[in-house]
Amino acid sequence: MCADTPDYRSSVFLPETAFPMRAGLPQREPDWLARWEAMGIYDRLRDKAAAAEAQGTPRAPFTLHDGPPYANGHLHIGHALNKVLKDFIVRSQQMMGRDSRYVPGWDCHGLPIEWKIEEQYRAKGLNKDEVNVVDFRQECRRFAEGWVDIQREEFKRLGVTGNWADPYLTMAYHAEAVIAEEFMKFVMNGSLYQGSKPVMWSPVEKTALAEAEVEYHDHTSHQIWVAFKISDVTRNQYGLRGGLVEDSGELLAISDAYVQGRQLLADDVRVVIWTTTPWTIPQNRAVAYSPEIAYGVYEVTGRPEGSNATIGMRYLLADKMAAGVFAAAKLDEGMYRRLGDVPADTLRGLTLAHPFRGAEGANGEWDYDVPMLPGDHVTDDAGTGFVHTAPSHGDDDYQLGLKFGLPMTYNVEPDGSYRPDLPIFGGQAILTPEGKEGPANVSVIKQLAYAGALLAKGKLKHSYPHSWRSKAPVIYRNTPQWFVAIDRKLDDGMTTYGETIRQRALTSINQLVQWTPPSGRNRLHSMIEARPDWVLSRQRAWGVPLTCFVKKGAKPTDADYLLRNADVNARIAAAFEAEGADVWYVPGFKEKVLDGIVDPAAYDQVFDVLDVWFDSGSTHAFVLRDRKDGTVDGLADLYLEGTDQHRGWFHSSMLQACGTKGRAPYRGVLTHGFTLDEKGMKMSKSLGNTVAPQEVIKEYGADILRLWVAQSDYTIDLRIGKEILKGVADSYRRLRNTLRFMLGALNGFTEAERIAPADMPEMERWVLHRLAELDAEVRAGYTAYDFQGVFQKLFAFCTTDLSSVYFDVIKDTLYCDAPDSLRRRAARTVLDLVFHRLVTWLAPVLVFTMEEVWLERFPGDRSSVHLEDIPATPADWLDEALAAKWARVRQVRRAVTAALEVQRTAKVIGSSLEAAPVVHVTDPDLMAALKGVDMAEVCIVSAIALTADPEPAEAFRLPEVPGVAVVFEKAEGEKCERCWQILPDVGSHAHPCTCARCNAVLG
Repeated sequence: MCADTPDYRSSVFLPETAFPMRAGLPQREPDWLARWEAMGIYDRLRDKAAAAEAQGTPRAPFTLHDGPPYANGHLHIGHALNKVLKDFIVRSQQMMGRDSRYVPGWDCHGLPIEWKIEEQYRAKGLNKDEVNVVDFRQECRRFAEGWVDIQREEFKRLGVTGNWADPYLTMAYHAEAVIAEEFMKFVMNGSLYQGSKPVMWSPVEKTALAEAEVEYHDHTSHQIWVAFKISDVTRNQYGLRGGLVEDSGELLAISDAYVQGRQLLADDVRVVIWTTTPWTIPQNRAVAYSPEIAYGVYEVTGRPEGSNATIGMRYLLADKMAAGVFAAAKLDEGMYRRLGDVPADTLRGLTLAHPFRGAEGANGEWDYDVPMLPGDHVTDDAGTGFVHTAPSHGDDDYQLGLKFGLPMTYNVEPDGSYRPDLPIFGGQAILTPEGKEGPANVSVIKQLAYAGALLAKGKLKHSYPHSWRSKAPVIYRNTPQWFVAIDRKLDDGMTTYGETIRQRALTSINQLVQWTPPSGRNRLHSMIEARPDWVLSRQRAWGVPLTCFVKKGAKPTDADYLLRNADVNARIAAAFEAEGADVWYVPGFKEKVLDGIVDPAAYDQVFDVLDVWFDSGSTHAFVLRDRKDGTVDGLADLYLEGTDQHRGWFHSSMLQACGTKGRAPYRGVLTHGFTLDEKGMKMSKSLGNTVAPQEVIKEYGADILRLWVAQSDYTIDLRIGKEILKGVADSYRRLRNTLRFMLGALNGFTEAERIAPADMPEMERWVLHRLAELDAEVRAGYTAYDFQGVFQKLFAFCTTDLSSVYFDVIKDTLYCDAPDSLRRRAARTVLDLVFHRLVTWLAPVLVFTMEEVWLERFPGDRSSVHLEDIPATPADWLDEALAAKWARVRQVRRAVTAALEVQRTAKVIGSSLEAAPVVHVTDPDLMAALKGVDMAEVCIVSAIALTADPEPAEAFRLPEVPGVAVVFEKAEGEKCERCWQILPDVGSHAHPCTCARCNAVLG
């Protein structure tokens, strides 16, 4: 009948677009970057905000303040995660109507950069200390400048927007001047003091370290059990008397248990301590006990070969730990016996002999008394129930020393070796310059054995602090350092949120800052609540110096020790502004700034440099407060970094600002997890499981890396690897196909085609309802920084609502209806509305692809999706009743589609248009919902019959769609050679082998 049918293919309105199916992102993305740079797109957005301000409709500002990375190497995947998250926020806030500003920054001072220069020196056999300090600092500056340029290009390659032309650098002269000014505020408000206390010290780098500069790794330490001989049970020199128990000034009666305990202790008993730092034994000044622990005296009754225990020797131990201690000494259970209780109050007043007392060649170095002192930090969870106390080498020890006035020792040099004149051990290294174990530990252990004080020894693998730069272990070492007191009332008049730094910080955490995720609040709160004073000084060369002077001959505790003078401070700041911090090291600078104010000869200049975390903690002042693109109040809407920055940048910024502004410098804090490999393992070059962002971009493109971030839950650790990236690329392809279809279907669309929603068929109005729902969800998601939630909703919309349903259904309308048909105009209008929202919703994530999509429809030298806002979506598009109805329509469609798939699999039909199923609907409400719906169009069949008749037994059913049964029937009639529907009227029209609709379109 249709043998000579004309070729109607040219009459079908098939999609037309030059948008390629293959993205070619690695090759094409650099062109868009160049285009944006040529357009000055970041500045164009600022112009947009200025224009809105001029028109009286200002855009609310939003500022994400950049946590500065170190300028000392290529980016790793963690950098990429961090900067991409920031970019999501900056772009989404901008497209939701804010004036969203982002100034990238770099941390340029400090040990990471200085260490790189030192490595270069060591490779050349040079000694850094022999080089002029200003020349050395200039080398550090040039090194940082080079890496800033490299990292800037790597960050830009990720598609990150920002003021790249004018970033902030902590080594810029103005920045250095402000950092010095911020430091001098602590000089003036009374919180800065010089103290001598144990701090974490890196013998390799020869400097104090902050907690944020320390990471914890497994380390194998020596462990020893040392016996201290009791030398006096009557009274020690710290006012703790034997024989009497003091309580609130009253003398309490002596119990029988107390007397019995004293009698046991009088009979040559040793108090046993345990430590994993044998090198601290020469610095021992006390042994601490707990009033809450049960103690007993134990006598050795037997010993095997190789044990250090002595038969007949008596040891004082916590009862809970005794078995473990004797096991370490290689004694079986039958080789010792318990002689009796020793109540804790019996231990007050005991004096011990140092294990090295009377040692040959010691020259009386250790012939002092070692008191037993009560300590709240002593437990019986590990060790012996007694704690060896060296106030110079541990915080608990130091605090106990402060309480009882224990003397400090200064036996350990900056390079981690004993002072040269220390008897027996002089000059021996605890750690070598390479960070390896020196001979000190073994020498101490041997001397203890020689003195008969070593009960047992062994090795212990445990988590131990290491320098994050040299990767070498650190030690606690007593040194004079500069501290900020966080519990001292500040003399600055800012009392709204508290009088001390700690009070202000805790108030900020609890009342002023929004935390994402909320657990971040608890983490920083616990750190601030328990932290000691802030160690500001570093014994290095590359950084902002502690710009202060101390009076010669005065003591740190004297009121006039620190020079506090506003005129001097102003001179220092002005010099730094003009010449940078290097000027501090130029001979004659002290005289220049002090002349005419105080006698320069009466003061010493401090040459320590500031903790680099003070630099980055001060950035709010020279970025948010001082820059033209800063903020009115000097506060950021958001700080965003990894979870490690609770003890790093979030922490130092909080302390610094609470001391100088009176509150936190941020209104919001967002933290993300770390990056792991696909198996959940930490990335390591030695394991070969690292994923470099440059390699991902080279293979897939930056948009795939960005999509990986969007698909991940950044609040926990994120996994990445080849298989994960393949999955991300597949999701991208599906999205791209959705967008490609829309571009093709919208080819040639003009405003003349647009129709009002009220004139649209129900299915189009259902899509508008979904757009209104999504608009609210997307905006809420972006506001809450829930990028995974936003992407999941949009991806589901694209793949399920659009590609699998709406696009599938409207293809016939788009391809075969007349251009002026209401159905086709409605479909194209809806596609245009979807396009504008979907492309702008996704633009913050897929920055390159959405630009490509946008330019395909709206080309032009000044055109960019990133200059657009997310369109406002009318609230009246929401139609819950219609949505509920179409949810039921789609259920019926599912049942029909599944029934047809059975027939297709069985080769009964090839296309769904060959079918004309009978659908039995026994649910009256469901049948009512289908009224007025063209179910043949919705189910993509040539005809369909809906009936309320009882369903026959052979009907197809889907368990999840009750009340619907489908009986397959073949469509009757001939195939229309234009639209491929099988209809009875085909062949009865002027145009051969066409249906009525197609005949009318052909004219």
